[in-house]
Amino acid sequence: MATAVELAIEKIDEYKSKIGRTLGTPMRLRDLIRQVRAARTMAEERAVVDRESANIRESFRDDDSPWKCRNIAKLLYIHMLGYPAHFGQMECMKLVAHPRFTDKRIGYLGAMLLLDERSEVHLLVTNSLKNDLTCSTQFVSGLALCTLGSICSAEMCRDLANEVEKIIKQNNAYLKKKAALCAFRIVRKVPELMEVFIPCTRSLLGEKNHGVLMGATTLVTEMCERSPDVLNHFKKLVPNLVRILKNLLMSGYSPEHDVTGISDPFLQVKILRLLRVLGKDDVRVTEEMNDILAQVATNTETAKNVGNAILYETVLTIMEIKSESGLRILAVNILGRFLLNTDKNIRYVALNTLLKTVHVDYQAVQRHRNVVVECLKDPDISIRKRAMELCFALMNRTNIAIMTKEVLIFLETADAEFKSECASRMYIATERFSPNHEWHLDTMITVLRLAGKYVPDEVVSCMIQMISANEQLQSYAVSQLYHAAQRDAINAQPLLQVAFWTIGEFGDLLLQPTDVDSTPISEADVISVFESVLPSALTSLMTKCYAVTALAKLATRFHSSEERISALVRMNQAHIQLELQQRSVEFNVIMNLGELRDGLLERMPMITHNSLNAAAPSMAEDDGFSASSPDVPVTNGDLLGDLNLGGSDYNEDLLGGGGNAPAAQQSNSNILDIFGDSTPAPNSDIDFGIGTPAAKEPTFQPVIVINANGVEVQIQVISGWNNERARLKMTAFNNSSFTFTNFNFLAAVTKAFDIALEPPSSPNIQPNEHSTQFMTIIRKVPNTTARMKTRISYIVNGGERTGEGSVNEFPGL
Repeated sequence: MATAVELAIEKIDEYKSKIGRTLGTPMRLRDLIRQVRAARTMAEERAVVDRESANIRESFRDDDSPWKCRNIAKLLYIHMLGYPAHFGQMECMKLVAHPRFTDKRIGYLGAMLLLDERSEVHLLVTNSLKNDLTCSTQFVSGLALCTLGSICSAEMCRDLANEVEKIIKQNNAYLKKKAALCAFRIVRKVPELMEVFIPCTRSLLGEKNHGVLMGATTLVTEMCERSPDVLNHFKKLVPNLVRILKNLLMSGYSPEHDVTGISDPFLQVKILRLLRVLGKDDVRVTEEMNDILAQVATNTETAKNVGNAILYETVLTIMEIKSESGLRILAVNILGRFLLNTDKNIRYVALNTLLKTVHVDYQAVQRHRNVVVECLKDPDISIRKRAMELCFALMNRTNIAIMTKEVLIFLETADAEFKSECASRMYIATERFSPNHEWHLDTMITVLRLAGKYVPDEVVSCMIQMISANEQLQSYAVSQLYHAAQRDAINAQPLLQVAFWTIGEFGDLLLQPTDVDSTPISEADVISVFESVLPSALTSLMTKCYAVTALAKLATRFHSSEERISALVRMNQAHIQLELQQRSVEFNVIMNLGELRDGLLERMPMITHNSLNAAAPSMAEDDGFSASSPDVPVTNGDLLGDLNLGGSDYNEDLLGGGGNAPAAQQSNSNILDIFGDSTPAPNSDIDFGIGTPAAKEPTFQPVIVINANGVEVQIQVISGWNNERARLKMTAFNNSSFTFTNFNFLAAVTKAFDIALEPPSSPNIQPNEHSTQFMTIIRKVPNTTARMKTRISYIVNGGERTGEGSVNEFPGL
């Protein structure tokens, strides 16, 4: 019988526990935590929380309930789980108004968590805080200071700043340290109130209590960073700070402040940061702190992480102020010792700091070059990245050969995310410091081979510019690139692109014997490279476009292989990719033009600028370079589409300005006659994409045509109707976190217009980057409005996506 009664009681207790009550007593906090942790699914957890929230709401209706503290504690736990708990704000205010300390403590804790400066009950909080700040019990005043520092609004700061100042002037160290930190939050929130705290803060730096000193240094640092006048005022206290730091350094064992054998490292770090702020760009103040910084740097133990933290702050201070040369060398040597530490975090901090301070003392950092190079082999990816950046910052004309060798070894096994940046930085470094053009070319060929498909388009463009601009290098370059293309015919697509462009422009130089290559090269050998690459499914679209363009140019330079060249050019006339298909068709027509062909396909004029030179100053700023920027960058797309038309008259005629051209030239100038009276195909390079001068800056509002799936396409009028022609610019933005490949843009206009599209700047769009494409519209019927339909296609994450849009009116047309 007794057993049955006990079982019944247990079941009743279990039931009452589930509903959150036992004989009128609310569930304890630990019981709620136990039930939440026992929930197997989110639905079960929500059910527990909702049930208990309802019980708490019900209990709040009873103003005389003795369990308010318990309910608020449970409500704060529910708030920490991410569930709504705003209905407890007023109950927190009621607890704050209670005279008992335990009630005030839970009430203020709830206020700090549930209230913010947008809350409507802030006026009630202000009144309660003002009363408690003047309370005779230090613990109640301490609660009020903590709450004020946590949730203060601008109005609350202005109302209570004077009360905080009065507490700072008291003799109670417990309240002083809290008041100093509260003043710090007030100054951060309302900077103009710092005038209230300047007189009383100065006296805080003479206190012996370490907690008060830490609060004072934090407050002074904030005020000095926000006001130059306050900074000059507190510079007079540098000797006091030096004395405090020296006492900490020289003091014996103090169990109250000792951390692994070092006296109060937290206060030391705070003082070092304040000295860094006070001594910046001030030689006189710096002289006062040089000695103590040297003592800290030499006397601090490095066996524990606490000592390393102090040394790190010391290094930052030395590098920030106008310190002596010997002191800077000492700081860099400390970072060099950090590089030998087994802790990865310390090595990373050392590399990061060396990268920031390399411009302060370049030669001192240079002494640790070998250790930095060793970090390139570290298994931690973040350390390898910082080491790579520091290696490029340390490169100069003296060590370029040695550093390049190490970077190439790193590049050979580097992760994919490093290869793109490494290739760009290598080009900038070798261009600045290479002993000669031949070494520069050989090094970059190796970089292109090792980085493979990860080489950015601007590096390809810059390589082409370098070869084009150095006439004495062209014969050597075409030979080296030809052999490189033979050895690595598929893996390094950017290398093939540079090689094909160079062979297309200077292929005739391959047939001439040189000292570089004693073995004669025949036309058949050169064409064999194209025959192995062009049909391959592993060859990228961009490389095939380079190859077709190069073959078209070789048709005017290789006279015994025209049939093989023609067959290769015609190979892609039915290719699925419109860009390659169009090039194949149009170059095939050009190759049959007779005399006009030679003029169209002659060598390009010298390219004088490159895009990486434009980016070099910003990179140089970080890495210690001082390169100059050019006026006009050359993009990869410009190099693909730019064929020399043999004189300005041809260019002017094609662009509608050929009225002054000779009659013989005018008879052959209209390239549309090649195709008869047919309308030019979309993406037509022939009509306007060849030899087109750089477009002017757009002056009309862009029209958003497509904005879906992370891609935004805008079309902008560059120049309005001029001789019934208008020029437009398409910009495609990749707003997603994935790379778009094989991006293709098509446009169609009504029958009253013709349209010609130029090649895009890049077929691939990286995340948060964009691609551009210019087009020209010809109006055949005057006074008609241009309307356009557009279509895009691209590949992302292995799947093809498309989008369509239309424009009924363009601003400016």
